[in-house]
Amino acid sequence: MHFLIIGAGIGGLTAAIALRRQGHTVQVYEAAPMLREVGAGVVLGLNAMRALHDLGLHEAVRAAGSPITELHLVDQQGRQLNHTDTRPFSHRLGFENLGIHRAALQQALLRQLPSHCLTLACPFERFEVLATGEVRAHFANGSEAVGHALLGADGIRSRVRRQILPGTEPRYAGYTCWRAVVDASTLGLPTGHAYETWGRTGRFGYVPLAHGQTYWFACINSAQPRNPHFQHFRVADLRRHFADFHAPVPQLLALTRDDQLLWNDIIDLKPIPHFAHGPVLLLGDAAHATTPNLGQGAGQAVEDAAILANCLANQADIREAFQTFEARRHARTTRIVQLSWHLGRVAQLENPTLVRLRNTVMRYVPASINQQQMAFLFEEGY
Repeated sequence: MHFLIIGAGIGGLTAAIALRRQGHTVQVYEAAPMLREVGAGVVLGLNAMRALHDLGLHEAVRAAGSPITELHLVDQQGRQLNHTDTRPFSHRLGFENLGIHRAALQQALLRQLPSHCLTLACPFERFEVLATGEVRAHFANGSEAVGHALLGADGIRSRVRRQILPGTEPRYAGYTCWRAVVDASTLGLPTGHAYETWGRTGRFGYVPLAHGQTYWFACINSAQPRNPHFQHFRVADLRRHFADFHAPVPQLLALTRDDQLLWNDIIDLKPIPHFAHGPVLLLGDAAHATTPNLGQGAGQAVEDAAILANCLANQADIREAFQTFEARRHARTTRIVQLSWHLGRVAQLENPTLVRLRNTVMRYVPASINQQQMAFLFEEGY
């Protein structure tokens, strides 16, 4: 079978590799003229690492990242609110959480895909289903392509999804975020420990990556998207805003240059009713974009690729395989989108009374509750 894949992000590339290894032919179409080394860090949960293992990609990706073994949630003074040790899950399942630069992940995947399978500078415009049951894709440069099926892996603003489900636009979460990757080798941060701070005026987190690098993010509430007040924020502004946060927050910001900053409003996609539409399938952020609060965005795209490969291996009919994929993925991804949305709302509380109440509750969350959430994320979906 020949698959047209729209989008060369994490989901599109992983799906392309998985399908080629099953003997299918693929062509990935990417709107950008080149795949630049942009983006910040991502966390691949051990569920995603397990999926990569099943696709024969675990070692290639693992070599480019750094294991994450403990997750710390603290208040603005650095006092612990919650702590999760993920090593018991790693011992049981045989995989670790991984912190990795998005560009490194993309490059690790690209090395597994022949260059002739990728077409750049080719923005997708629309598709049509032919009388034969095949799909024809039309591109902005006037070119066309025909395949047995089309995968819409073109992100949260997916043109494929908009054709199928008009009006499915991203929703704004109410806060905006800055990110950067810096060389933090001089700070002596504990290996394998990721931290997130819930403060009164914002949220700050950091994740160790490979080669002494650290990925950090900073979130501030904003009543309006693309707020002009924040559009011109620089490192100096963030240093002032987070000046009274515990170490190493000020130190990480001090290591950051203005040209390293990435700024985006936090958005997601309200759960949609269907992923499968005949010979067209939505996957990754095009199907179930989530806020980053559970660290599952990239991981769910990887899971999609592995589950899709499994469905196609067990069902010869593409449309039936796509329906099975939807049945296996819809409830899980919907739950993750909703959990992440609500967690973000709690994390971004500013009212002093509610913040004190939240922090008190978080300190007394039983370990069994943490274990249940980790079990859902790491074990139940794949």
